[in-house]
Amino acid sequence: MTIKASMVKELRDKTGAGMLDCKKALQETGGDIDKAIDYLREKGISKAQKRVGRIAAEGLANVVKGEDKAVIYELNSETDFVAKNEEFQELMQTIGQALLSADAKNLDEALDIKVSGKSLSDYITESAARIGEKIALRRIKVFEKTDSQVFGTYVHMGGKIAVVTLIEGGDEETARDIAMHVAAINPQYLKEDDITQDVIDHEKEVLRKEALNEGKPEHIVDKMVKGRLNKYLKEICLVHQPFVKDQDITVAEYAKKKDASITAFTRYEVGEGIEKEETDFASEVQSQISS
Repeated sequence: MTIKASMVKELRDKTGAGMLDCKKALQETGGDIDKAIDYLREKGISKAQKRVGRIAAEGLANVVKGEDKAVIYELNSETDFVAKNEEFQELMQTIGQALLSADAKNLDEALDIKVSGKSLSDYITESAARIGEKIALRRIKVFEKTDSQVFGTYVHMGGKIAVVTLIEGGDEETARDIAMHVAAINPQYLKEDDITQDVIDHEKEVLRKEALNEGKPEHIVDKMVKGRLNKYLKEICLVHQPFVKDQDITVAEYAKKKDASITAFTRYEVGEGIEKEETDFASEVQSQISS
């Protein structure tokens, strides 16, 4: 049958695929739009699967919140350029609203939720095929609050860092101020009780070797280690850190002044913990030209 330009345009509008791919899909399926969509979907998934081994360490982080629920999440791409792409940013918003509306509590559950009649995992894969890079929802965390609690959210540098805080009492301004502090200072824990014993033991051993290497007498090393350890633990705990907007008080003291206490927080920085691939850009371009 004759494949009309209007049919190609309709298929392209529905799938985002290229004109030639759309024309071929229609030819392969006898002009059936629905079958052609499936054909392109399968082709797109195949293309996307070739990128599975690629490293996606760029992207965006974001926080969405409702009345009693907030979700922080990170969506990765291979390049920062694609993270600025309008379709990638639309995908980011679609994922956020889907996570906020669903009952998913973790990443595995999130990837199974339905978006436009398909799993979120498939939805992201199809988007990756159109955009042309590996895209992956890396992590999410869901917060729920009571009537007496308040969420604070802050997104820095257009989505390079995202923070959500949960406070008891206080107001949104207080919770947001604490979220901004977390974004800037990057505390590792809320308070000392949250630090695991293996972390404490490791730091204690490092400090002990440091003191001995400084030539300190054995009989005072343990006392020195105790003092330095206490100082270190306070430095990495949010409640003890000097508040970024007022260095004369701690974050806990700032919250107390606002009739609040800090319950929890999470900070996502895009790509943290991912070993990025070093790329020789000139060689990569040359290899593409040669292929």
